[in-house]
Amino acid sequence: MANSKTGVQRPLSPHLQVYRFTTTMLMSIVHRITGGALYFGILLLVGWLLAAASGPEAFDMAQGFFGSWFGILVLLGFSWTLIHHAIGGIRHLVWDTGAGLGPKGREAWGLGTIIGSVVITAALWIGAFVFGLI
Repeated sequence: MANSKTGVQRPLSPHLQVYRFTTTMLMSIVHRITGGALYFGILLLVGWLLAAASGPEAFDMAQGFFGSWFGILVLLGFSWTLIHHAIGGIRHLVWDTGAGLGPKGREAWGLGTIIGSVVITAALWIGAFVFGLI
């Protein structure tokens, strides 16, 4: 193999100095984080179901936790995570059709995912308080 040296020093791969931070990047990062967080939320759901199956004492203890301010905060975070991840999945499904891939479409979907997940989560929790479920 010929031994040639070029005088141009190039980076081996693109790095953070090349990219500018965009909404699409943020949504990709948050989508991955929410996907991981859903594993822990499902473990909480399984724990609640096991407590319900174990008897009244265990169920009362689980209900006491989920009814506390900390438990409600955990459930609020879990519900936002679930809704945000679902809307992100819908966004990817639409992108799979080829729609919304332009610069304005990507930014609109990113902002729509953030705003939509917050609004839907707030509506869910306000409805739960209004109807006395919490």
